[in-house]
Amino acid sequence: MNAPADPQPDSMNVFDRRLVRQRRSRAAATLDDHDFLFMEGAERLCDRLLDINRTFPLGLDLGCHGGEIATALPPGKIESLIQADLAEAMVRRAGDRQRTPLLVCDEETLPFGLAAFDVVVSNLSLHWVNDLPGALSQIRMALKPDGLFLAQVFGGMTLSELRNALTEAEIEVDGGLSPRVSPFADVRDLGSLLQRAGFALPVVDNDVVTVSYAEPMKLLSDLRGMGETNAVLERRRQPLKRETLMRAMAKYMEKHADSDGRIPATFEIITMTAWAPAPTQQKPLKPGTAAGRLADALDTEEVPLGEKADPGS
Repeated sequence: MNAPADPQPDSMNVFDRRLVRQRRSRAAATLDDHDFLFMEGAERLCDRLLDINRTFPLGLDLGCHGGEIATALPPGKIESLIQADLAEAMVRRAGDRQRTPLLVCDEETLPFGLAAFDVVVSNLSLHWVNDLPGALSQIRMALKPDGLFLAQVFGGMTLSELRNALTEAEIEVDGGLSPRVSPFADVRDLGSLLQRAGFALPVVDNDVVTVSYAEPMKLLSDLRGMGETNAVLERRRQPLKRETLMRAMAKYMEKHADSDGRIPATFEIITMTAWAPAPTQQKPLKPGTAAGRLADALDTEEVPLGEKADPGS
């Protein structure tokens, strides 16, 4: 696949996609030493799939990294799975782990026709996409009617401790700030984007995973090993000064170390579940057509609009 063009000065461009690809390619060689979050995410997604009483003939793992979804997938749940990633080195590593069809592709420009897949899954990858509304729309069009989209991304609470430590250290040592940790979407944003992309029955929820480290430099090592280090276009091009880095690490320990001297790293994982529209799907009732009253279901008294409830009732 041809390398993507250099980013243009467009408001949709937040991330340097070429740099994302380079860092994933570099991380592929030693991913097994750092892929614990990807494995955790894959197991969570596969648990969600097991809750759905259906098998899927053809699926796509979009942003497959080292093939964690294919490894965790229960036999027969997805009969044929295509593993796809932005970085060729990751795709090759995924193929070494599980022998499935492989594809190098960019999540922002999917090379699929309409209604190609029964299910599309994505494990901790889509948070690096610039045009997320466009990517979600392409995913929805690539799904067959009543096809499932199931994905996880990192949310806004991710790396809050590291973010705060770097902010304070840069202000103290350098007298200013630069983007050092990538921005993340939140639950409300993603729910709105799914609706905007034309999905039916969207559900978005989140969970927090806290990882314990003996010292913060090991966290930075894991982020590099996962290919998850800063790729914001507006990042400062000069490397972080050693003095600033050491001050940030000291602040991290001072503010967050527990009684055993270990520090936490927070990762918020947001899960998106949605379906391509189909005539057979359940639809909400029109206002005024319900067969029963909500007040009856709650065993309470209905108060008409405009009347003030009795505080003692």
